[in-house]
Amino acid sequence: MSRTGRDRGVLDPAHPDADVWGTDPYANALRNGHGPLFLRRTDGWLLPLDVERWCAGADAADMSALRRCEGPVLDVGCGPGRLVAALAARGHRALGIDVSEAAVARTVRLGGYALRRSVFDPLPGEGRWGTVLLADGNIGIGGDPDGLLRRTADLLAPGGLLIAETVPHDIDERVRVRLDDGSAPAGRGPAGLFPWARLGTPALVGYARPHGLRTVDQWEAEGRTFVSLRRARALRTTNESAESRNSAAVISSQFPRKTSGDSPLAGS
Repeated sequence: MSRTGRDRGVLDPAHPDADVWGTDPYANALRNGHGPLFLRRTDGWLLPLDVERWCAGADAADMSALRRCEGPVLDVGCGPGRLVAALAARGHRALGIDVSEAAVARTVRLGGYALRRSVFDPLPGEGRWGTVLLADGNIGIGGDPDGLLRRTADLLAPGGLLIAETVPHDIDERVRVRLDDGSAPAGRGPAGLFPWARLGTPALVGYARPHGLRTVDQWEAEGRTFVSLRRARALRTTNESAESRNSAAVISSQFPRKTSGDSPLAGS
């Protein structure tokens, strides 16, 4: 891999997510391993973010999803890296991506691979991932589920799996929110607002269908709800079997190299 700034995981500062999840409330919560941290809507409504769970090890609900993963796994919005670390322990090639420098740093400290990227940036192994994960509400990224699912389908190999965590209610909601740790007054103008979405399983399945993603399974674990969807397989060609066998090797060759420094991404 070349030694450019992008390959070291430096997010394009012009990307709209760069100034959101890189801000002090989120970075401080990850460094401290706890909240309080919320998404605050403009009308004052608060969605608590479960930082303590994100910074702990993978729990039973997480494992119910990870056991279903196939092939190399891309964890979109990996946060502090518990799922990437758990996947590596299970023998998967797993890469986390996150727009937060603090999240990437914590993931690599756990021994996982991670890059500071948005899901909408160019990524290693596009079209070859065996599984893409959208856990912990990350179906909300960008506030545009249709666009996110279109992008996810492009990242997956033919026949690959999307495993997404959904809201345990039948909901399809677009909101504008800001990160809030409770230290600043609420409702101070548009500064810091960004789009987010909340989807139950029926809504997600509906958005996924036009992008060739068909439901495989739905389940609940520890009060959390999940759905897995499989990308349609392309028409078989004489090269398809060889391409399928080689896909994991291609992705492996594009992972950032670990180094002897504190950050496995350094100099990659």
